[in-house]
Amino acid sequence: MSEYGKELAEKQKLKNWYNLREKEFKNYIQKSLRKRLQSQDPSDLLIKGLESRLDNAIFRLGFAQSRKKARQLVSHGYFLINKKKINIPSYQLKKGDEIGVVPQKTKKNIIQGLKISLKKYQPPAWLKLDADQLTAEVVGSPVLAEINPPAEISAIFEFYSR
Repeated sequence: MSEYGKELAEKQKLKNWYNLREKEFKNYIQKSLRKRLQSQDPSDLLIKGLESRLDNAIFRLGFAQSRKKARQLVSHGYFLINKKKINIPSYQLKKGDEIGVVPQKTKKNIIQGLKISLKKYQPPAWLKLDADQLTAEVVGSPVLAEINPPAEISAIFEFYSR
């Protein structure tokens, strides 16, 4: 396989892992590359941006079995951020944000089954989960070493720097 083909394959792996469209993914890459000029590691910035999305946080908290399902739940208005209903999957979470389930949605079957499955679930270190109340708090920021993405991020930046 050519170098271009390898870089393209790495890009597709990460893009599909986060369930993003091409334009959305490209915007995250470009944002990371722009901030690179401020002497920050673009790989860390990219992962921080992708992991801080609301739909990804819902998946990481165990509220959904897949990122696609998490995106759907967010789009259907199942979650509150700081007591405000948010239905934008790409909403960027910040340290201190509180995530909760909309009270009217707790009667739905999909939410009813969560309390039992979340008791045994351990979320990442940057998220603090209260399984009984179905709430969570962002207590830090995601770290590249903790995430272990399925793709080589440097190859993705090389792909987009053409």
